[in-house]
Amino acid sequence: MLQLKHIHHIAVICSDYERSKRFYTEVLNLAVLQEVYRAERQSYKLDLAVGDRYQIELFSFPDSPVRPSRPEAAGLRHLAFAVANIADAVAHLQRHNVTAEPVRIDEHTGKRFTFFADPDGLPLELYED
Repeated sequence: MLQLKHIHHIAVICSDYERSKRFYTEVLNLAVLQEVYRAERQSYKLDLAVGDRYQIELFSFPDSPVRPSRPEAAGLRHLAFAVANIADAVAHLQRHNVTAEPVRIDEHTGKRFTFFADPDGLPLELYED
């Protein structure tokens, strides 16, 4: 029987590596664990820490096709980050000129959440935990 222990990492392919690197490190404050350039693939790989357990792998590849995300395209919908205070997190995004949708309430949990986008339009969620 297969037993998954936890999510190991989430891979994100970006269209502009330097722009996305700044967004994930300076706006979202994710710590850089490792950065490598893979010449054979003309690709950067940036490992970013999300808390003390998870990682985002940020990749750049030449000429990656655009993946539609709206309206509700099939496939992975979004990446959600837990935050202690949604209002503080939204204010932080606004200071970095990142627009978040209006805060909503999860009708099943009563928790507050909002969506915003990374530089490539990847939907990201902040969920008050």
